[in-house]
Amino acid sequence: MNKKFTPTPHDAVFKQFLSEKQTAKDFFDVWLQDEIKALCDLDSLKVESGSFVDSEMKNYQSDILYSVSTSKGSGYIYVLIEHQSTPDKLMAWRLMRYSLAAMHKHLEAGHKQLPLVFPILFYCGEQSPHPYSTNWLDCFEDRKLAESIYTNPFKLADVTTLDDGEIMKHKRMALLTLIQKHIRRRDMTELLDSIVKLLSYNYYTDNQVITMFNYLIQEGNAQKPMEFITEIAKQSEKHEGALMTIAQQIEEIGIKKGLQEGLQRGKLEGLQEGIQIGEQNGMQKGEKQASMKIARQMLESGMDRQSVMKFTGLSDTEMSNLFKD
Repeated sequence: MNKKFTPTPHDAVFKQFLSEKQTAKDFFDVWLQDEIKALCDLDSLKVESGSFVDSEMKNYQSDILYSVSTSKGSGYIYVLIEHQSTPDKLMAWRLMRYSLAAMHKHLEAGHKQLPLVFPILFYCGEQSPHPYSTNWLDCFEDRKLAESIYTNPFKLADVTTLDDGEIMKHKRMALLTLIQKHIRRRDMTELLDSIVKLLSYNYYTDNQVITMFNYLIQEGNAQKPMEFITEIAKQSEKHEGALMTIAQQIEEIGIKKGLQEGLQRGKLEGLQEGIQIGEQNGMQKGEKQASMKIARQMLESGMDRQSVMKFTGLSDTEMSNLFKD
């Protein structure tokens, strides 16, 4: 349970003073760096809500946030003031976290670029001088490594630029990387040999295989998905059972769609075609029971709820009742 925080008299008087615009102008005139002040129109100061702070941090926050108009547009710069009467070794991280939250709120207001947020720590504790660094990178045990991570561009894993041959060497990541590289670009049947080869390495669990092929059904571009998966199943002994389960799902979905389309169009040939397919593939137990069975299999294999509803035509209530028996 979080410890409830009651603001100290130090915090209360500080916040009362700095909430007044003219006082804040004098504060910024003293403490803002000249290059920052040169960008700011201090006459445009506006107190902003501190409600961006998350619930855990809000219990301890006593900050004041001001927005200010600049030569680059209103609200481009925020000045965040945190009052502290007791030293906190991680205070620099708290200021960074407040600053990121203010940036997020700025974007949520409809702006397209991040604002500058200038944090200031106002300290009046018994211990003098303030004992801890105000550089948030010093909050890490390994400052040098943290600096190399957070002051350089982040690592980009752009799979769209990788050669397929290189991807095939990625061991347990190869199947996911290969399929996601091509999912929007190629007919998946062109990758059949590569997929079979990767499955032969026995890197993957049945759950991973089922999830991957459900993904292919939803997002991929295979002209004949039933034949595609059946062929892979024939050549992948370890995962044959899992793949044939998916093939059965596709077949039953196709049956149901044929029936639905025939009924909706009201055309005799469409209805007859749907009935024929249904008879050939064991629909004697009823369309609704088959749909619910398919839905259970899909959910258990990792397909998301909305996609299952789309494929089977089940209602939200029917989906909620699937596992009540």
